[in-house]
Amino acid sequence: MKKLSPYQLLPGMKLACDVYTHGDHLLLPEGYVLDEYAISKLQESVGSVKIEQPATRSEQIQNSPEFVNFSKAFVANVSAFKENLNVAVTNCDSLDTDGLLNSTLSMMDNARGALHIFDMLHNMRHVDDLTFAHSLNVALICNVLAEWQGMSKEDIETATLCGLLHDIGKLVLPEEIINKKEKLSYEEMQIYKKHPYEGFKILKSKGVDSRIANAALMHHERCDGKGYPVGYTADKIDEFAKLVSIANDYDTTASHKSDAKTPCPFSVIQMLEKEGLRKYDSFFVMTFLENIINTFISNTVQLSDGRTGEVILVDKNHPSRPLIKCLDGSFIDLRREPLSLIIEKIL
Repeated sequence: MKKLSPYQLLPGMKLACDVYTHGDHLLLPEGYVLDEYAISKLQESVGSVKIEQPATRSEQIQNSPEFVNFSKAFVANVSAFKENLNVAVTNCDSLDTDGLLNSTLSMMDNARGALHIFDMLHNMRHVDDLTFAHSLNVALICNVLAEWQGMSKEDIETATLCGLLHDIGKLVLPEEIINKKEKLSYEEMQIYKKHPYEGFKILKSKGVDSRIANAALMHHERCDGKGYPVGYTADKIDEFAKLVSIANDYDTTASHKSDAKTPCPFSVIQMLEKEGLRKYDSFFVMTFLENIINTFISNTVQLSDGRTGEVILVDKNHPSRPLIKCLDGSFIDLRREPLSLIIEKIL
């Protein structure tokens, strides 16, 4: 519900409560859908009216049967994934990669159609698991990105497993470091940076595809040589690791929780726009940006100055600066606004 001046009203808005004249006569009933004539009568008769705010895209998604089913499957998969990996790592059992892949792909099948996988993931941030939910997110993003790249069915499946198992090395590191939400100390960071190599060792010992093991080893390497644990440059980084690095950084940044702020994927888009061609494989990152921006169309967003509106157009050359339509019908083209005005959250 929102209170507006009659001069801010637009046709199609719906009244949230009865509107009475100053003489206490009913002018328009609750639920009335405004047209030009009704708006003119309100402008003549009252100082303000309350209107219903339409459900945001996020609310529409969360109330959809598709999302309800996806959410249940996601939580179940995270639980099963956690159990399977812990057993495999601690008991020296083999990894059932076929079972892990099939359960992940079944989620993809259920998420296709009317709702895109990114719509689902943007609304799954209530599952606060720093390793297992994150790994499942990365697997789903890798699957989509590999498909956008036009990879073969076999390579898409490999990319999905690379995403699913890229952080397995964290399971042998101290939990207090892996689960710490505050900034790590220098000493803690040196321990944390061992997880890619630990993951590589685990996966090699299980006889897993070398491309999946390399993705675990190299997913924090960067094309400019400033990554870790080795500092490989682009020519030495496995192609699947390059793909995982984008998916990993996107999910890590988009799901980061600090100061009780809602995670905002646009901050990741801005980072990729600014640093992507230096840090990541140019072919992969450009494909990601050109496709991901379309998933934000119709989302309701809040700007850093408090204004809200709907994303209606995204320029592929400036993906983090879309055109936004506000509730009062005005438009904000972020390309023409100061850089200090940013999208702060998706509502």
